[in-house]
Amino acid sequence: MSAEKTTDIVSYELVGNVARITLARPPVNALSLEVIRSVVAGFRRAAADPGARVVVLASALAKRFSAGLDLDILMGKSGAHVREFLQALYIDLFDAQYHLGKPSIAAVGGAARGGGMTMAVSCDVVLASDSATFGYPEIEVGVIPSIHYAHLPRIVGRHRAFELLFTGRAFSAAEACEIGIVNRVVPDAELEAEVVGLAAQFAAKSETVVRMGRAAFMRQIDLDYRRSIASAVEDFCNVAATDEAQEGLRAFVEKRPPKW
Repeated sequence: MSAEKTTDIVSYELVGNVARITLARPPVNALSLEVIRSVVAGFRRAAADPGARVVVLASALAKRFSAGLDLDILMGKSGAHVREFLQALYIDLFDAQYHLGKPSIAAVGGAARGGGMTMAVSCDVVLASDSATFGYPEIEVGVIPSIHYAHLPRIVGRHRAFELLFTGRAFSAAEACEIGIVNRVVPDAELEAEVVGLAAQFAAKSETVVRMGRAAFMRQIDLDYRRSIASAVEDFCNVAATDEAQEGLRAFVEKRPPKW
């Protein structure tokens, strides 16, 4: 077993033939540019690591996977600053996963929101504990989860996707599993064992066949997704620059209803 921190808030550890990328930014794993770049670096390292056969993305924080974007990224920032973050979260993360060459598993043992959902669903498989919760709350603060417009309707269907994205409501792991966002749900105490067991099943297969098969799989499901990502960046930036978005963000920080 080897372990090395990518940064103080994201670690990379090789346990047997499983590479583990772990978020540890208290209190809620809010996603800064540093966090995203470190996660992307972890996936790229795993891709090049000859000892890694499977990659797991998880959180070191109890009851938190990731609460989503650090609002400081958006409040009063220039469009160039926001684009730099979205380049990392939307495009660089997708490219790192696309070229990973190994199965990836998201282990969601707590709340996943917004950008946390982006990271989780970027993986090939999502496993969740029964106390995990999910949601796309961006609409509540006057921004949009534009990347999820590209893929959520393909996973859950147009009408379910619209309801989740435009109400911003939280939903349970059981519902996430029922509609296809999560592969399966297990009791909290069993999540780690479930992840280890699934990773072992993947690792037992031919490394060459899995690499070639996954590449073929990614090409087939890619469709027009890459172009959709570029559009998602522009859509997010356009909305984030509005007065309404800035008011929504200030209201959230000040713990008051927004004045729209």
